[in-house]
Amino acid sequence: MARDRAAFAEFVAARSSALQRAAYLMVGDVGLAQDLVQEALTKTYVAWPRLRDPANAEAYTRKAITTTAITWFRKRSWNGERATGAVPDRATGGHADALDVRHSLMQALAQLPPRQRAVIVLRFYEDLTERQTAEVLGCAVGTVKSQTSAGLTKLRDLMGDELDIHDLVTSEGVLA
Repeated sequence: MARDRAAFAEFVAARSSALQRAAYLMVGDVGLAQDLVQEALTKTYVAWPRLRDPANAEAYTRKAITTTAITWFRKRSWNGERATGAVPDRATGGHADALDVRHSLMQALAQLPPRQRAVIVLRFYEDLTERQTAEVLGCAVGTVKSQTSAGLTKLRDLMGDELDIHDLVTSEGVLA
């Protein structure tokens, strides 16, 4: 049992930051993302002895994050609006533009339905294949394809010329 705890602690130390970033992209709120990761890690810890291969722990945790986020959004009557501080002036040049696009993308992601948001995050941020995304979400590959298409269409509608799909898939992009 002590060995299981040590292996779980190693997993948490190694993957917490990446899981936290993915959760943040799904829910758009740091505190809520932290709660989501904590909930998912609790579920993973409970299931740890049943995991046949500890290498599958990340996939298990990612699925717990995704399904828990979707459940949370279904349970509450969330209208998609979040309070923000002062609206920044439109910046010009380099890094400031990238931050502006990142902010716009985060706002646009927050407007997607939970399942579309999860698919976009898993496919483009986590860089999962359609099959892997389907496994995490517990759905068919065709559902992943249709949710990806619908999500990207809505992001394009919301962001217009600001959205460059290439930025979503590169490690240096706006989701990085």
